[in-house]
Amino acid sequence: MATAKAQTSSYKFKRNITGVNTIWHKMVLPDDLYKKANAGFDDFRIFGVNGKDTIEVPYLLKQRADQVTSHDVAFEQLNQSSHHGGYYYTFQSTEINVINQINLTFKQQNFDWKVNLEGSNDNKSWFNILSDYRILSIKNNDTDYQFTKLSFPDSKYQYFRIAVKSPVQPDLLEAKISKTDTIKGTYQDVKYQSFNLKNNVSLKETIIDVVLTNPVPLSYLKLNAQSDFDFYRALKIEYATDSFKTDKGIQYNFANLYEGTISSLEKPEFNFENTISSRLKITIQNNDNKPLRLNGLVLKGNVYEIIVRFDDPKGEYALYYGNEKAAAPVYEIEKFESKIPASLSSVNIGPELKNPAYTIKTEKPLFENKAWLWVLMAVIIALLGWFSFKMLRN
Repeated sequence: MATAKAQTSSYKFKRNITGVNTIWHKMVLPDDLYKKANAGFDDFRIFGVNGKDTIEVPYLLKQRADQVTSHDVAFEQLNQSSHHGGYYYTFQSTEINVINQINLTFKQQNFDWKVNLEGSNDNKSWFNILSDYRILSIKNNDTDYQFTKLSFPDSKYQYFRIAVKSPVQPDLLEAKISKTDTIKGTYQDVKYQSFNLKNNVSLKETIIDVVLTNPVPLSYLKLNAQSDFDFYRALKIEYATDSFKTDKGIQYNFANLYEGTISSLEKPEFNFENTISSRLKITIQNNDNKPLRLNGLVLKGNVYEIIVRFDDPKGEYALYYGNEKAAAPVYEIEKFESKIPASLSSVNIGPELKNPAYTIKTEKPLFENKAWLWVLMAVIIALLGWFSFKMLRN
């Protein structure tokens, strides 16, 4: 047990792991663990004890976020025509491909148009995919906003035709046609403790402070925003990195998490990098417009999961953390991730315990002992007496 104490003595906390019955397992980190762990989880260690032997167990820390892949599909523009206020653009592929997105780029910077999208396999019979789909571009001193991406269910045709309803001829510079696939990650709902909204008239902005009970992973925010008219506002999401005391109370330092636009044309849903925090600040720039009606929000975060290789399933294991000086471990299993079984059973992480083996080495002050102080005083008095005697003799 002396070896075990030596290896774990620098970690403040431990959580027992139960349910180990095979080599490979997975376990989900509990929410109340994040406030004590280091940023980046560099201090995570799993140690096992079997008899007199203590082993460090290799693991992989996985963040179950969405995996998005997108690849462009080659299409050639066949022709461009107009008819009764509609401008038509036809595209052909050498093969019949599945697509679900078309990104349009126009030379015009300010427009508000409706678009129809159709598909065909013979360039004669056309089938409707999108109707009266709104695209918009606004650029001025206050706003630079574009929404020109056509999103639709998977469609498999050799020909696609875009009809733009516009009073003037659009100058289409590019149509980027692609297929985007998303493998959904694992999310958990996050409840917030308080939701405080303030409309600052002088700064022409709405500020929302969101306080959580504990620091947890956050990667998704949905605002319940309403207005009687169409809107598009600059939006910024920040998270608290630390706090400090002032005469006015506790203040917070914030870092940027997301910058974009909240618009009536798009779902008010925002995805960002999974970040651990207990406080958010959301700023909506209203300019000279009436503030939006905001009545709550939805928060989610990606689950952190540990994949562990227990070489000896019969041992007793625990997760250790709480070491500010620990560096991230390097394990070989990271290079052989493809050989890890796809289906893993879960083990349990117990409640947080203080590590009984934790020891703090403190350097005692040199003059903590009173004897040293008396010796120092005697030396100082002797030196002062010698200098005084020397001065009097001169």
